[in-house]
Amino acid sequence: MTLRPLIAAAALATAAFATPGMAQVERIPSSGGEVIIPGPPFAPAYYEFGYAPARRVGDTLYVSGVIIYRAEGEGTDAAAFEAQVRRGFRTLQMILEAAGAGFEDVAMVNSYHVWDGPNFTGERMEQWDVIRRVRAEFIGEPHSAWTAVGTTGLLVPNGIVEIELVAYLGDD
Repeated sequence: MTLRPLIAAAALATAAFATPGMAQVERIPSSGGEVIIPGPPFAPAYYEFGYAPARRVGDTLYVSGVIIYRAEGEGTDAAAFEAQVRRGFRTLQMILEAAGAGFEDVAMVNSYHVWDGPNFTGERMEQWDVIRRVRAEFIGEPHSAWTAVGTTGLLVPNGIVEIELVAYLGDD
């Protein structure tokens, strides 16, 4: 299996928020809850690559990592990265909304960063500052817990950061 279909699926999924009527949420019963597939662009993640975009267990929602990546023709500077991060957060927002949640429900964020790579030419703190700036557009106070880990690469070759979430949904 090549990564080309995964890259195409990621591009479709990240563009899905801009397509009216795209969100046809699929819910698959699972132990203690359900798998949530926010719409057709996310289906390959589950059916072809074997992972759930989101899974609810009890009152906890686990959102699989969304890869922030440099698409063909995009720059490698901070301005391009800011747009890429915003695209990633919009994708996370769409997944949360499909589960009946929002960023205010997020308790934990884990992010995996390629600090030194060809897809972002800025410094480590510049990358982090851009992420913090965009995060503030989506996530207010009180702040969620956050762990940021450096890595040498992500599944998608042009990936820069992968962000996963854990949210509390309550017992309703």
